[in-house]
Amino acid sequence: MSDEKRPLGGYLATLIAYGIVVLGATLLGSATGRRLPRGMSTRELLGTALAAHKVSRLVTKGAVTAPIRAPFTRPTGDDAGPGEVSEAPRAQSGLRHSLGELLSCPFCLDVWVITGFTIGHVFAPRATRLVTDAVAALAGADFLHLAYATAQQIAEGEIPLAA
Repeated sequence: MSDEKRPLGGYLATLIAYGIVVLGATLLGSATGRRLPRGMSTRELLGTALAAHKVSRLVTKGAVTAPIRAPFTRPTGDDAGPGEVSEAPRAQSGLRHSLGELLSCPFCLDVWVITGFTIGHVFAPRATRLVTDAVAALAGADFLHLAYATAQQIAEGEIPLAA
């Protein structure tokens, strides 16, 4: 897609909104004397990554969250994963298109989700750890469901084992 057809104005608006969120959190943290965490442990990093993966998939692909995306996206009819739908931006340009992309692309939404978790680690670390641990466990359960379904398909001969 050429720059002439890309909704650069809408993208700029979402970038400005993102910047305002980060700047606001930074100013609020400074005004309230919040200190930045030293960093994440490997466990926290993996848990946050799994949680961000799950939240972004749930928001952008979940069948149950389709009503949230409906003003900005439309179904594509393409295959999606179990419990997931495939959608594309409804509008062709502007902010509505940019929000449609953000709400239909888990990779795009990950930046916002990780930012939210990072802000949470500064302002409410215990609650944020609880939420990320719970959502990471949910992501793990999803992967176990997929592994179980694959094992069933192998046992039933639907998927041949490599020789």
